[in-house]
Formats: sequence, C-alpha cells, structure tokens
Amino acid sequence: MSVALRERREELELVAAEAERARAGAGRLVLLRGATGTGRTALLEAAAEQAEAAGMRVLRARCSPDHTSVPFGAVFQLLAHGPGFDSAAGEEPDPPGTPPHRGRPARLWRLLRSYADDVPLLVAVDDVHLADESSRRWLVEAVRRIDRLPVLMVVTERSQYDIDPPADGLVHALSPALVRTRTLAPLSAGSAAELVRSALGRPVPAEWVDDCVRAGAGSPLLLRALLDDLGGTATEDAPAALPDNCAALYPGSYAAAVSWWLDSAGPTTTEVARALAALDDDEEDDEKDEDSASGGGGHGDADAGLLARMAGADPARVPGWLTAMTGLGLLRPGPGGRPRYAHPLLRDAVLSSWSGALRQAAHHRAAEAMVRRGDRAEAVAGQLLRSAPVGEAWATGVLLDAADLAVRDDRSDDALAFLRRALDEPMPDARRSVVLTELGSLEYATVRSTAGIPRLAEAMRLPGLPRDRVRAAVALGTALARQGEARTAIDVLRGLEDEHLTGHPDLVRTVQTASALLSDHDPATRREVYRWLRETAERSPRLVGTAGQALLVRYESTAGLTSAASAMRRIRALLAQPADPLAEGFLLGTAAAVAQWADQLDEAERLVRRGLAGQRPSLLHPMHLALQNVRVDIAAARGAYAELLADPGALSPVAGRPDPANAQAHALIALVETGRTEEATVLADGFDLQNPYDSWELNRFLYARGVLRAATGDPAGALGDFLECGRHQSARDVVSPVVTPWRTASAECHLALGRPRQALALAEEELRLATVWNTPRVLGRALRVLGTATGGRRGLELTDRAVRILRQGADGASGGTPEATPGATPEVASNGGGTAAPGGEPVETELIPALIAQGRRLTAVGERARAREALREAAERAERLGAVRMRASAEAALREGGARRAATARTGSGSLTASERRIAELAAQSRTNMEIAGLLHLARRTVETHLTSAYRKLGIRRRAELGAALTDTGSRSGPPEGTRA
Repeated sequence: MSVALRERREELELVAAEAERARAGAGRLVLLRGATGTGRTALLEAAAEQAEAAGMRVLRARCSPDHTSVPFGAVFQLLAHGPGFDSAAGEEPDPPGTPPHRGRPARLWRLLRSYADDVPLLVAVDDVHLADESSRRWLVEAVRRIDRLPVLMVVTERSQYDIDPPADGLVHALSPALVRTRTLAPLSAGSAAELVRSALGRPVPAEWVDDCVRAGAGSPLLLRALLDDLGGTATEDAPAALPDNCAALYPGSYAAAVSWWLDSAGPTTTEVARALAALDDDEEDDEKDEDSASGGGGHGDADAGLLARMAGADPARVPGWLTAMTGLGLLRPGPGGRPRYAHPLLRDAVLSSWSGALRQAAHHRAAEAMVRRGDRAEAVAGQLLRSAPVGEAWATGVLLDAADLAVRDDRSDDALAFLRRALDEPMPDARRSVVLTELGSLEYATVRSTAGIPRLAEAMRLPGLPRDRVRAAVALGTALARQGEARTAIDVLRGLEDEHLTGHPDLVRTVQTASALLSDHDPATRREVYRWLRETAERSPRLVGTAGQALLVRYESTAGLTSAASAMRRIRALLAQPADPLAEGFLLGTAAAVAQWADQLDEAERLVRRGLAGQRPSLLHPMHLALQNVRVDIAAARGAYAELLADPGALSPVAGRPDPANAQAHALIALVETGRTEEATVLADGFDLQNPYDSWELNRFLYARGVLRAATGDPAGALGDFLECGRHQSARDVVSPVVTPWRTASAECHLALGRPRQALALAEEELRLATVWNTPRVLGRALRVLGTATGGRRGLELTDRAVRILRQGADGASGGTPEATPGATPEVASNGGGTAAPGGEPVETELIPALIAQGRRLTAVGERARAREALREAAERAERLGAVRMRASAEAALREGGARRAATARTGSGSLTASERRIAELAAQSRTNMEIAGLLHLARRTVETHLTSAYRKLGIRRRAELGAALTDTGSRSGPPEGTRA
C-alpha cells in the first residue's frame, strides 16, 4: 500500500462494493470527506485504479479555485474525452428562458448516459468544494438519477472546521439513501511511526520517530513532505535531531505543505493559526509559566478570546477551531491545558510566511487585548517584548511593573528584558534616569562587571529628582569602586553633592556615608575620607548622621581603638535613633558587621535580614554586598562549612571579576577545614593575587591562601601570605584581629620554621590588641598561640586560660546546661584586672584548636590523663562540626601522647557509654538529677558528670533536646580511615 493510503482499507472496500453494485445497474454517490492533508486525492486515485481493474471506465475531474468562474468547468473535465462532447457542451451559453431539460445540463446528462450505455462508469471528482456552481448543481442532479444506471460517482470534499463558516456541502440537499459518506481520520500515531521507519529503511531512535510523528500531526501530506526534506538522513549512521525551524530543512517541502494547508483554510483561519503560533513562539517561557498567555485565567476561553482579537476573527468560532485542530493532531494540550502546536517545527512553519511587521502588529494587538481584560503585567509585557514600540504610556507602565515583579522573584534575565524594552518607549527624562539606574545595576551584577557602567553614567547625565540622582550616583560609585576606581567613584558622589543637593541635608549625609564606605577599596582614599569623617563628627555629629557615626564605630573597631562592649553600646544607641530612609541600609549593614565581630551572631543575623529586606536587590548599593558578606562571615564564625560551600559561585572565580570575593576566601578555608585541600588548591590557583588595586576582600583571600599553605606543609609560603595580608591591612588602619588574625597565623608559621622569638613578639602584640577588643574569640585565639610560643608551665597556664575563656563562649551561649551545667566551673578572663568580655555566642572554631594546644602542653609537662581528656573533647567537637582537619590534628596529638586507637565514633548517640545512655534516657523522661541518682544508687555529682559528657557527645545544650538526639540511629560521620586515635 502506498505511503498516503495507510489505514484506508475500509474506504477502498466500500468503493469496491459500491462499484460492484453500480455494475449491476444501481449507481450511487460515495462521498469521501476529510481535512486538508488527510489523503483524499490519493484515496480517490486508488479507487479509480481499482475500478479500472474491475472493467469500469473512469471519468476524472479535479476542481480548482482557479476555475470557479467557468460554468460547467468540472463537468467538462469529466466528459471531455468521450465522443460527442463538443456538440453536447456547445460553445455558446443557452439562450435566456431555455428549459433545463433542453439546455446544456440536459445535453451533458445525455452524454453521460451514452457513455454508460457502452460500459459501467466511475465518475471521480476531486475537491468538489472547489467546483463551479453550475457543475455542483449538475452533479447533485446527476446523483438523483444514477440509482438506475451503471454509474458510481466518487467525490472528495474538504471537511474541516474553519473560522469562516463553509458553504453547504455537495450532499446538503440529497437524500441519505443516495449517498454513502466516509470521513477520513488522521493517521494514528502507530501508523505514522511505521511510515517514518519504513521511509528510512533502518532502525532509528524512538525519540526521533516520535518527533517526526508530532511534526506530521497525523497528516499524510505533512508527514510525506517532512520525510522528503529529511531524505538525506537516510544515509547517515544516526539521524540528526529534528530541527525546530524550517530554515534547517531542504528543499522546503514541509514548509510549502504547511503553507498550502493554511491557504486551504482561508485568510481568517490563517490569521488565527499564525496568532496562536506567535503566542506560542517561546516554548521555554510557556513551560516556565503556563499562564503566560492567558494571564492566569482560564485557558480555553481566555486563549480563544485573545486569538480572536489578535486576528480580528469571530470569537464565537475560535474555540471550536482550537478543539477541531486538537482533534486532528495539529495542536496538543500544553502546560495547564493550553493549546499549542504539536511540534516547534510545525509552529515555525506556520510563522515562516508571516512578515516580521505583521507579527509585531499581532503582538501589539494581543498586548492591548490583555490589558483591557486585566491580565498580569508579565503576560502583557511578554507580548510587548515581541512588538514594535507602542508609543503610549500604558506600555511603559506594564513593562516596568513586569520588571519589578521579575526582580522580586529573582529572575534577573526577565527583568533585564523588560527594562531594555521599556527604554524603547517614550518617557520623561527623570523616569528614564530611574530605569537606566536599575538596568545598569542589573547588567553590572548579572551580565559582566563593566556592562552596566555606561547605563549608570547616562542616568547621571539626565535630570531627575534629587533622591533618584543620589541612587544613580551611589550605584555608579559602587560599580566604579568595585572596578578599582574608588577615587573616581568618590569624585562622582562629591560632584553630585556640590551641584544638586543644596537644601537636602539628609541626602548630603547619605552621599558622605556612601563615600566613606566606597573608600574601603583604596587605602589612601580611605584614610583621607575617615579623617574628614572623624573631624566632622567631633565638631557636629548631626552632619554625619547615624550611619556616618556607625561607620566611625566600625573604623575604631578595626583600628584597635575601642572594645566590643563599647562598640555595641554605641551601635545599639544609634539603631534606636530615627534614620534617614536612604541611609538606613548603611546603618544596618555597619551595625551587623560590628555585631558579628563582637560575637553577637544572632543579633548580627537579625540586622542582616532587616537590612536586606529594605534593599532593592536590582539596584547597585554598597551595603547590599556588605550585608551578604556579613552573612557569610557569620556562617564562618559558626563553622558552618556546608553552608559556606553550598553556593557553587563560591568555588570558582566569578566571570568578569579577576579579584576574589569574600565568599571565596571563606570557601577556601572551609575546604581546608573539611579536608578537601585539592579542591582548595584549585580554587586558590584560579586567582592572580598580583592585583593592581587593593581591597579588603583581596586581603582576606591572602589570609585564606595562607591557611591553605600552612595546612599543606608550606609554612614559609603561608608566612608570606599572612605578612602580605598584614601589610595591606595596616596600610588601611586595620590593626585589630577581629577581621584577619594574621599575627597569630604568622606566629604559628614562625614556630613551624623554628623562629620562636619572632613568634612570641607577634603573639604578644596580638594579645595586646585582643585585650582591647575583649571578646572570647580573639582573646582565646591570642592566648592559645602565645601559650604555644611561650612553652613550659607558663605556656600551659596561657592555654588553660584560653580554653576557659572560649569554653564560656562555646558552652555558655544557651543560658544553661544540664541543671546549671553540673561539674562546670566557667571562668572569665580578667585581662589585667579588667572585666570579662561577654561571650554569648558559640566559638567552636577557636575552642577546638585551643583544646588541642592545651592537650599538647599537658602532654609536654607529663599530665597525660588531662591531655587525653582535652584532646578527646577536641576530637568530639571537631567531628560534630565536620572539621576534618582539626579532628585529624587532635587525634594525631592523642597518638603522640600514647592514646589507643578509637574503635567507635566520638559523637552521636552511638558514642555514648552504657552509663551515659541509661542516665540520658532517664533525663529525657523528665527525671531530675536527684531522682536519677536515687533510682541508680549513684551520687548526684556522678549523674551530672555523665550528663555533661552525653550533652557534649550529642551536640546539644538543653534537656529538651535529649529525646530527639537519642533517637539518632548512628553517630555522625567520622574522619577518613586511618585518622582515628
């Protein structure tokens, strides 16, 4: 069976049966109806061949729209090759008033009967819907007469739901007894797939076959044309992926077939089909937002109404057309039930003959229709992206509203597209400046670091409201400063202050604060700006505002001029004062940084959340990145290594940014601490730190690289990094160890290199500065390294003191341990008679190395039992934290001290001894320590000791957490094989 005649056996059998009946003298009409491309013509030709083989004479006619003006044109085709045709047809029309039985129709009928007298006839008329009116009337009348003649009439007729209602069919006025009708269905998926496979003649991937079937939409016409275009793939080892556009097909049979299908449907249907293709011409957008074209309303009616408006069609008929095309296989339900073309190639073929201007006009009409019916801004803006400029205010508003929504949803690509398109619409200069500021900020942050600067510079050149000009200047200054042009950035801000902010003292203060913050990118500029800021604040604090005063607190904190307690009192007092709206972000970001340095991590986290909530992420602002950096610093202070490494951007250089970021510095240390030194080396080697300009982030990365080098056995290289970091920091007046403790790190390198005197000098200076700031973290670190450098009994005293101070921070944060922390005797650092620095936050990352140092000191002086206790606690805490490097260090020290290899995990429920588990289970049942002691016949002190140990192993701080911790079926993952002690 030929390609076009698959699944047409029943129709051919019907024609054969009717032909046999006709040969017996009882003729009838067989009407073969079907949509465009379903193979009507091929079926009619097969029927004619079948009749000829059975001894019938076949009279053929093929109707065409080009011949509708010729009366009896179709009948002439039927009878033209028989004897007597010329005299029957006549060259002149019948005179007016000639009776029908005596005119041309009668002569043509007699001629047909004469043919039938000789041999049975098959009258085959293709596309009768295109026949001229005279021929249609003649054929209808002939059907009424052939029931007693050996004549079978087989006629094909297009039957498809079009937007414009079709004329009555041929059999409209005929009795059903005279007609046998068959409607041709599209090919089934299985038959179409077999057709594709047989055309190639070899096995092909199922996905490729399915693509072809969907693009063919069950139409033999389209499928045959597609296979003709794909004929070249028959010689390949594996077919290439079916393209999504017709430009990739040659010689273009498929696009021509689709064009013919559209022409057959009429101009209105064609416009609706193209409108649907235009709405559906971004498949990815539809998958991302299934309501993009319907605006979030119902799919069927909403799409139909929109298509009708776009095409200027009857809205009552469009839903039926969508249903009919879905039934034929040209459309399929998409996400949410929206009708869409069965394959992108089919959609592209529908659009290929549509000019760009007409397509843009259709999208314009769609946008207008969607606005009138109240669709979402993003759906309307999606149409405007594909239209020419509208030139009306509503289009600008829709695009900007859509950009705002995209920014809120963190879809920067969409926001960029909407903002760029908005600039094509007319708008006042002041509004254009605002749009340019936001667009430039987004392009800088998401495209490349230099992309947005021209936009921001253009925004600065346009007139605008003072507040908007400040936003533009801050954004441009932020971009320039991050490019190493801090002085240029400050000049931009100062120029704005001098020329445009007269009478706006609040905006002047904001500009000054921004200048101070941006000066962090250049040491010389930073000293100059902060000198001016300090002098101004001494004369009149109101001139610098609350944000400026907070920056001074931050400066003094890093310069070693104030304590943590004093800094936090001043910061909290500033937070309690009213703040300028534009300056509030500066205040919150600065306060969060100081709180993080003061180990008030929960408070810092709250300030970060509050600050980011008040920031518009699509605008470049120095405090936006600063707040994100504080968030990373908080995670680092807590030893949250998994959180630091969760962001893929932290593990590789950022495109377009040659210098490392703060997050990458912390990620480098996190990789080292979790034992992933090879990955850390790759990250470190990704940057050339010979940077032409200085920045605090570069200094932090130098410190982090030093940590890596020290951990991988290169103390000399590490020392170079630490000292370089220190030189850069000192040049910026950053001497306090709250940011980068380079002195203690350098001291440890000196010790590894056998230089105790240099190590001791650095450790003593670190302790002096730590005493000024006076928090457990910096004090404990300084005391630990000084104790290691000092050695002997004095060194042990210093490390003991470090552990006591840090344990206060690590174990005293929750406000209580098991019944007032039994067995614990927390101490506070006296530091030369001063009061203790408040702890209040976990400092595990410093307590663990302090315990290791204490254990080594104890081993050195012969107190091995105490040493093992300290080192085992360090290993347990390191395991709980996931600090592979520190755990390995603790267990190495244990082995050096003669401890036996540990056979079980040190943390988790599986690490509890039988006594610890029994006591912990009773405590989880809300038993008091006294009750447990009575039940088990133990001293209360023993119960408290076991509970303290259980709490530490389980990593909890409260009795209420015992139940959940005990149900943990296994201990936490331990170190790699060979590191247990």
